[in-house]
Amino acid sequence: MKAVILAGGLGTRLSEETNVRPKPMVEIGGWPLLWHIMKTYSFHGVNEFVVCCGYKGYMIKEYFANYFLHVSDVTFDIAENRMEVHRERAEPWRVTLVDTGDETLTGGRLRRIADYVAGDDAFCMTYGDGLADIDVTALIGFHRSHGRPATVTAVKPPGRFGAMELEGGRVSGFTEKPPGDGGL
Repeated sequence: MKAVILAGGLGTRLSEETNVRPKPMVEIGGWPLLWHIMKTYSFHGVNEFVVCCGYKGYMIKEYFANYFLHVSDVTFDIAENRMEVHRERAEPWRVTLVDTGDETLTGGRLRRIADYVAGDDAFCMTYGDGLADIDVTALIGFHRSHGRPATVTAVKPPGRFGAMELEGGRVSGFTEKPPGDGGL
């Protein structure tokens, strides 16, 4: 099974970071969001990825073009124009990077990568900032057991503010940031 990652949006809410890089390349703990997403899928046995690139997609391509060098110990013999890899820590991933356009919406991006998932009975899809604590193995099992064309996951976001309970104009209770009302 493959995981399709939508990595083409502008990321305007993180503009202090995304004016210089695409949002999936914003780092957490020294690794891009995209890497964290891929590590999660890889943990569950999904090691083939189709990344829908858009805004500053060339930076994602450069990251993977140089990935092996960045995660390995190497010696460069400049005089001999030679490189020796001492220790490699590469992931078991196969990554296809597809330019799906800067302004393309989700459906258009999926349409543009159709050839890369053709022949697969199903694929996973997430956004390039879609970090979540999801048991991907269980999710895939759930999807297959129900025979539906798609399965969607959602989270109930935490509330933004504390909630007061009032009785007769007096505070009778307080709950610190209860779960939000995000429609679930």
